Amino acid sequence: MKRRTFLAVGAGVGGALFVGWALMPPRQRLMPSTGRRTPNGTVALNGWLTIAADDTVTVVVPKAEMGQGIHTALAMVLAEELGCAWEQIRVEHSPIDAIYNNVSAIVEGLPFHPDAHGPLVRSVKWLTAKSMRDVGVMMTGGSSSLLDCWMPMREAGASARQSLLAAAAARLGVDVSTCRVESGAVVCGTSRLRYGELAESAVSHRPDRVTLKAMADFSLLGKPVPRLDADAKSRGRAVFTADVQVPGMRYAAVSLSPTFSGTPAQYKADVVQRMPGVRAVVPLKGSHYGDAAGVAVIADSWWQAKQGVDALTVQWNDGQHASLSSADIMRTLRDAALTGDGLPFRSVGDAPAEIARASRVVEATYEAPYLAHAAMEPLSATVKVTKAGAELWVGTQVPGFARGAVAQITGLDADQVTVHQHVIGGSFGRRLDVDFVAQAAAIAMALPDTAVHVQWRREDDMRHDHYRPAAVSQLRAGIDAQGRLTAITAHSAGQSAFQTASVRLGIPLARFIPDRTTAEGTWDQPYEFTALRSAHTSVSLPVPVGQWRSVGHSHQAFFFESFLDEVALALTQDPVAFRASLLQQHPRALHVLTLAAERSGWGKPLTEVPGAPRRARGIALHSSFGTTVAQVAEVSVSDQGRIRVHRVVAVIDCGFAINPNIVTQQVEGAICYGLAAALDGEITIANGRVTQGNFHEYRPLRMSETPQIETVIVPSLEVPSGVGEPGLPPLAPAVANAVFALTGTRLRTLPLRLQSGAADAGAT
Repeated sequence: MKRRTFLAVGAGVGGALFVGWALMPPRQRLMPSTGRRTPNGTVALNGWLTIAADDTVTVVVPKAEMGQGIHTALAMVLAEELGCAWEQIRVEHSPIDAIYNNVSAIVEGLPFHPDAHGPLVRSVKWLTAKSMRDVGVMMTGGSSSLLDCWMPMREAGASARQSLLAAAAARLGVDVSTCRVESGAVVCGTSRLRYGELAESAVSHRPDRVTLKAMADFSLLGKPVPRLDADAKSRGRAVFTADVQVPGMRYAAVSLSPTFSGTPAQYKADVVQRMPGVRAVVPLKGSHYGDAAGVAVIADSWWQAKQGVDALTVQWNDGQHASLSSADIMRTLRDAALTGDGLPFRSVGDAPAEIARASRVVEATYEAPYLAHAAMEPLSATVKVTKAGAELWVGTQVPGFARGAVAQITGLDADQVTVHQHVIGGSFGRRLDVDFVAQAAAIAMALPDTAVHVQWRREDDMRHDHYRPAAVSQLRAGIDAQGRLTAITAHSAGQSAFQTASVRLGIPLARFIPDRTTAEGTWDQPYEFTALRSAHTSVSLPVPVGQWRSVGHSHQAFFFESFLDEVALALTQDPVAFRASLLQQHPRALHVLTLAAERSGWGKPLTEVPGAPRRARGIALHSSFGTTVAQVAEVSVSDQGRIRVHRVVAVIDCGFAINPNIVTQQVEGAICYGLAAALDGEITIANGRVTQGNFHEYRPLRMSETPQIETVIVPSLEVPSGVGEPGLPPLAPAVANAVFALTGTRLRTLPLRLQSGAADAGAT
């Protein structure tokens, strides 16, 4: 066959195969690819639940429980369809399997505007979903857990229910239509058969087609059910990674380079080796996973390991970035934001041309610093390496990547690594990286056949984070001679967390994919602009960055919603009325906005208390992860210029609220976390190193500073959308807008800080 003919035939065959594959329905997510081992007397009806002889139903959850309540929420979804009593439910972490891959996070992360629903968009989403089912990744992130598991959990529960019904009907010799489920049992006439006694026979009655309950028939979902993890956590029985105990376990502490590119020059290994309890001193070279170079000490207890680390008295080679400073970084970002066009993520009309011919232009530059994750549980992992394989005990958002890191560091195959997943004491995106897992594996290799628990100190966690990127944004708005808004442009600059993290995680091709998260929060909002251009310039800097709670929305919402208030002022319009005029084709977002204004008393004077500082309100609306949130912040300013938030009214439309209590908890947590970042959050760099080390320098919100929070959940029968992250983005702009209303001072840089006496300036 001639080469040209061969290529033509090959292309034709390949094209036909691709078309055939594309037209096939997505593969099922019900049954795992390999058989699952279950304890004696326990039956797995599919990959998402098991039923024990005592009627206990164990829900298999592939999402990490980080305090967000996802184990409870997903267990409720399955229990609703299964028809069992809530008291029968237990939860366990899933193994690693393709049916648990996070499809929704990737599909919803495609760079399409939420309003885009054309044939091309549908086709790309369809193909992406099909691909991610097989070649994706197990992941907890992007506020995608409910959306991703909503249908698999429902189908798993409904399939098991139908199997149990069929098994009972077969045993009793009756038609299945005469049977029903009731609190963990199948009732057929006067007969009542428990799930536990039917489970084994139900395996042979798997249905060909799954029938889901109508949402109108839900009896559990939508109720404020107590969380499954509350009792164990309140009694200290929950096992976090820091609590792991393995027979014969040893402990490791680390000393890591204080600069981004530093390496240890010399240290007193011989002195430390002679200290009580010390088993090994391990040099750490670091790896492409992002773990810093340094030295570790393994000992019989963590305190002995820490004492050994302190006695090392490491002298460091500071490396090539020893002169790096926050001032240098922000100057670089400003230059990038104020020059060039950047990569456009959305372009409606010709916004630059409209602004060029505008009668008046509103222009502002906004800035945000690096932020640490600062989760309550510092990073830790336990690894045991033997000739036969390895075991990893860890709390991670990406168990597959964690397993892969251990495999690569140890030279084992991935299937030789067993991952034991644990609950997590907060993460906010930090445990989407596996640098600390790779480091733990490298340390454990120095002590074969022994479990080694590597525990970071708070200072290690703070100074070796993968930070929320710093960013600068230049925004411009054009106003015509009739006083109408004609166009908005937004050009931001900062590092790409997605691209740099993808390289660390071994997905090098991802570095060539535009990172929508850099500019999300401007181009993907529901506002109806006549002309809009949203663009971003990615800047390469030596500071390690990663995903932080609500990702790009965390700072872009501050930029954009604050600037919209500036535009409203220039148009002499009320901030709520101005936003409402831009939401006429988006009734859900408009309802959230107007409800927030109504519940907060917007437009009504605030009651002045004699002797107390004056207060003012500010509003912001933001959509992220499929959810729209509006917040009104009620703010005062002390004589010393300290901003105090007294009350926040938050209205959230997250689709169907599976558990209203959990939704409220997540909104409250997001507001507190976001408020700490808005008022005090800042990672500063001097001489190539992070200056903050603990909570006295990176200040969390104090209980006495927590505002009164009123959460309003919009009733909905839409598919559940994100909850963990959407409550954070509107907080900072709502506070900044309130500060302006109170003082006349526009704060365009985070964290929000006023000079002493600003409270008396009065609005201008």
